[in-house]
Amino acid sequence: MKKFFSLKSFTIILLALGMASCSQAPTAEPIDIVYGPIDQVYEIPETEGQIYYVSPDGDAAAEGLSLEAPTSIESAIAKVVTGDVIIMREGVYRTGNLFFNQGITIQPYKDEKPVLNGTLIADNWQQDADSLWFTQWDYLFPGQPEDWWVRERNEEFTPLHRFNNDVVFIDGQYLQSAGSKAELNEGTFFVDYENSLIYIGANPEGKTVEISAFRKAIHRVTGEVHGKLSDGRGPILKGLTITQYPDTMVHIDGYYPQGISSESEHGKDVVGTVFENCSFTKSMRIGVFAIGDSMQMRSCLIEDSNTEGLYIVASSDVLLERNIFGKNNIEKWTGFFPSAVKIFNQTHRVVCRENLITNNPNSNGLWYDVGNEDGVFVNNRVENVGSPAEADPDKIIWSSFNGFFFEISDGVLVAGNVFVNNDQGLLILNSSNAEIYNNTFVNSTAGFGRNDRGDEKDHFGWHITTGPDVDSRENHVFVNNLMIQTMPLGRPMLNVWQPAFMCERLSEPTLKQLNNNVYLSQQAEHTAPLIVWSPFDNEECSGKIFATEEITALYPEFESNSFFYKGYEGVLLLEDEKVSAEFEGHKYAAEIPDYVKTAAGWPLDDKTPFIGAK
Repeated sequence: MKKFFSLKSFTIILLALGMASCSQAPTAEPIDIVYGPIDQVYEIPETEGQIYYVSPDGDAAAEGLSLEAPTSIESAIAKVVTGDVIIMREGVYRTGNLFFNQGITIQPYKDEKPVLNGTLIADNWQQDADSLWFTQWDYLFPGQPEDWWVRERNEEFTPLHRFNNDVVFIDGQYLQSAGSKAELNEGTFFVDYENSLIYIGANPEGKTVEISAFRKAIHRVTGEVHGKLSDGRGPILKGLTITQYPDTMVHIDGYYPQGISSESEHGKDVVGTVFENCSFTKSMRIGVFAIGDSMQMRSCLIEDSNTEGLYIVASSDVLLERNIFGKNNIEKWTGFFPSAVKIFNQTHRVVCRENLITNNPNSNGLWYDVGNEDGVFVNNRVENVGSPAEADPDKIIWSSFNGFFFEISDGVLVAGNVFVNNDQGLLILNSSNAEIYNNTFVNSTAGFGRNDRGDEKDHFGWHITTGPDVDSRENHVFVNNLMIQTMPLGRPMLNVWQPAFMCERLSEPTLKQLNNNVYLSQQAEHTAPLIVWSPFDNEECSGKIFATEEITALYPEFESNSFFYKGYEGVLLLEDEKVSAEFEGHKYAAEIPDYVKTAAGWPLDDKTPFIGAK
């Protein structure tokens, strides 16, 4: 069975993704983390290519070679070749479907703030015989659910009209779709596709009404476009705001495997895409979809998306750093597996470092889904994903939403993260070699699960074949974690699960190391189990553990140096849930492996172990 990370291999990854990208690599000294876009003054970059200047009212016939005579962005996009730069002047560009296939840079002029907006203003409203307001609209985007969406189970909660991609904004606030004129109210709109009419329930007088008119903002394609073949290089996008598009706002195309694919076969069409200090907001589908190796996203904001905020597919050596990912699944779709960040389909070495994943009540947080290898998730803050108060205690591992989710994949390091008030903080499902070190969980449970999915193909076809097989979902580590409950959740802090019918087949634990963890309840009467454990010698193959000594009695090497504080009132957390150095539970910590310290940026020469995130 493979050993996860060595210090040498992880150092190579950090050099490739951090230092070489001019990013600030992890340091030993504590630093203030700033999440999301940072105001910048952008200098005109030095380039061997051409620099084009564009403005919202630029002349499409102008060459755009000077600041005084800008062209339109559509004209510039058609001209650019490898190494060219587009400088955007301030203002709102109501445009979209900007197709190109060259490695170019798009950035603002100095500290200006250009905005790409996928709507047009609707100002020609009439009233029908029922006094409903309507307008003729020629830019419509009807849609439908994916073929795997289970209609009979979900249509009651997610009516089919939700899958249309049209959207209406009144004074910047999006409206929900309605299924008929009879359902209209001030917060909804209805589309009559047969007659190309849009109805709203609110009076538009004195308001700014915007309606979707362009499907995507930017689309980096791999085929021929504007008379040019692809150069294989990804774009560099800096300082842009992209908002109010009905579909994927930014799309970086590439080969999308539909079965088992080796690392050498995918991620090579568009390499080196960079997003920096950008905002992607109010997308009715996906904020950013990207395929391609060596992608970097740094100091960006993605929020108010629907299915996924950021969707990475079949890519290697990707870095996500100091971004904000929030408010995904704004239309509250059910049966669609939403996630603020989805890392999907045989990625390798995707590093997520120092990000803020926040306010996703109807969505998962970050999800490595099917066939991913050697992920790294360090020093992130994950808060308010789902709700711990609303989680169903009977579902245990099958919570609605997970802050961090690793499924049907092999190899991930999760260290130094803070999980606060999540439905379920962490779930490792049908995977192998997950190492969970030094995280702080506040009202956020952790779970490891495995079942027989994969013995036969299911409705997702080849997906299940990309990860470890049913008998290899093991070798997990859970060490030096701090599990805190400040409220009665009615469910275990740690759940290790498998179905009863697999107890004989999978008779050994899915974890290979479970120790040096501190469980802490601030409730004097803590009645829920500390741990629910499987395999267990009973008919259900599942046992309730109320003290760490009970799991040690079953497996002497497990939780032998862990502790459960009940009704704890001592020194614990500082600002932002940092664990106080005075917390007495640190005495239960084990020495931290060097490769974990390297990943998290903790000094190698500090041999003092600690509990929870630093």
